[in-house]
Amino acid sequence: MPTPRPHEERVDAARQRLKQEFQMWLSTGGDTGPHLIPVAFVGDGDAIVTATGEGSKTVRNLQETGRARIAVGTTSDVVMVDATLDGLVSVAEVATDLADRFAAVSHDPRQMPGYVYIRLLPRRIQVWNGFHEFPGRTVMLEGEWLSHPVD
Repeated sequence: MPTPRPHEERVDAARQRLKQEFQMWLSTGGDTGPHLIPVAFVGDGDAIVTATGEGSKTVRNLQETGRARIAVGTTSDVVMVDATLDGLVSVAEVATDLADRFAAVSHDPRQMPGYVYIRLLPRRIQVWNGFHEFPGRTVMLEGEWLSHPVD
């Protein structure tokens, strides 16, 4: 069985993935059940930002619960993020540099009527690249990067 990466290396892997990747699975849930979509994203400070239709099930679920789960990577090498809704930002109110960065990795919501940007704040982040890394997979808890493994 492979040797698990040290905690610091996993923290670095999570940070790099969230900085360099631009595609994620975004899961939300509400009264009508779970909902999962593939979307592009960009980082904005501590937030993860994506965009979708303002009348979508994703937006309705986020307005109802304020929570989401994000997966970046593959099933054998993943960063899982439990996040809370920081806000919905209209196209007219989004910062130009953020909108430009998002448009570089996806469609441009500024050119698509009825879209809204979604700001999500990571609360818990887990990272692993196989069963051997399940222990110690939590690298962020309650929005704070951990200095040592907790599970």
